[in-house]
Amino acid sequence: MHIMEGFLPVTHAIGWGVACLPFIAHGVKTLNRQVKERPEQRMLLGVSAAFTFVLSALKMPSLTGSCSHPTGTGLGAILFGPTAMAPIGVVVLLFQALLLAHGGLTTLGANVFSMAIVGPIAAWLIFRGGRALRLPFGVSVFLAASLGDLLTYVTTSVQLAMAFPDPLGGFKASLLKFLGVFALTQIPLAISEGLLTVIIFNALRRFNPKELQELDIKGVQG
Repeated sequence: MHIMEGFLPVTHAIGWGVACLPFIAHGVKTLNRQVKERPEQRMLLGVSAAFTFVLSALKMPSLTGSCSHPTGTGLGAILFGPTAMAPIGVVVLLFQALLLAHGGLTTLGANVFSMAIVGPIAAWLIFRGGRALRLPFGVSVFLAASLGDLLTYVTTSVQLAMAFPDPLGGFKASLLKFLGVFALTQIPLAISEGLLTVIIFNALRRFNPKELQELDIKGVQG
């Protein structure tokens, strides 16, 4: 993540793009409903989108055809729900592909699926699970953001292993290779993203507690 332009076989590129469509459509409906019901939340929505854009634009070379970087999707997933990040991710990744040569148009579907669908869903489920277990709010946010980041790269590794299975060991051997290479750079980045997301949430809890309560962020006062 991001997988570069033209790196995936055509069938894989199309397949991942098609897989994203229902999530994007549902996300657009979710965002439209939330903005209509609470137009004052547009500022937080903009903060979430900007956070995702900036963090996911900070790339570190990882292996041929890809790179490592924070994703920034955990913040928006916790605030607005996981599906809301799908259309935001499309816009972010499209602008990065066109303006920064980061990712690509043919690999947009694969990149959206890993960063803007799997990552946010994982982050949201982990956050909710942490609060259900009565973990401290900051711990729940940290686990959600950091593990959501890591699971994004697990998904990317699966995508690359499916596209380029090892000649001898097949999909499994290729997956282990991709996971091993990504882990070297992504684990410290995921930890950093988790800590930064906690800092951002602490600021929001201090200066925007009413907005967080209106979004029904579970345990925001805990």
